[in-house]
Amino acid sequence: MEGYDASTYGDRIADVYDDWYGDAAFLETEEAVAALAELAGKGPAVEVRIGTGRIALPLAARGVDVHGIDASEAMVDKLREKPGGDAIPVTIGDFADVGVDASYSLVYVVFNTFFALHSQDEQVRCFQNVAAHLTDDGVFVVEAFTPGYLHRLREHQYVDAEEIRVDKVWLDVAQHDPVAQRLVKNHVALTSSGIELNPVVLRYAWPSELDLMARIAGLELAARWGDWERRPFDASSRLHVSVWSRSSSHD
Repeated sequence: MEGYDASTYGDRIADVYDDWYGDAAFLETEEAVAALAELAGKGPAVEVRIGTGRIALPLAARGVDVHGIDASEAMVDKLREKPGGDAIPVTIGDFADVGVDASYSLVYVVFNTFFALHSQDEQVRCFQNVAAHLTDDGVFVVEAFTPGYLHRLREHQYVDAEEIRVDKVWLDVAQHDPVAQRLVKNHVALTSSGIELNPVVLRYAWPSELDLMARIAGLELAARWGDWERRPFDASSRLHVSVWSRSSSHD
């Protein structure tokens, strides 16, 4: 998508992100925070693409020392406006490079955000950099959709009504390139005051491809669940929560 870079999504959606996703039940925020707190142990933890702090703030409230990485200063500004947001250190930059100096017991990326890396090379580099910043017993956690849900595509595209209100209609519009494994999407808000466009580009990967990336980085799969409540991952799962470590000590 011409004119789109690592900060575009966050910069464009920052003002409405919490309205759209802040309390969305399907994101299982409370369950995610509970699982991540257990995996973090004594910490510290770092969230890749920390955004406005949907996960990081309640995780920090549980006593976990949370750091963040994000490419969008606009999203981080929203984090800073919230109680406790100023206390979380955030590095601004490309998360494929994991531009932090410390070692972490938990590195995590939620809500399909890993797929914001637009090439396989970038995704492999991210795994390698994460592995370099894990403690010996640390884990890398990714929450992402399973590409099988793309069956809803019609001729490699779709337009879905995400929500309809009296004063607003939210549409999800996408085109799919199955060769590049790329979704080019725009979240479109139609309101009485005009049209808001919030573009996003995703390069998706199957769980098995992510496992191979992990092996390249010297990690191995420790657990994979179908949701944050640790239900089994199976053919009906629309998302996966995957945990990689240097050993299979977490199950």
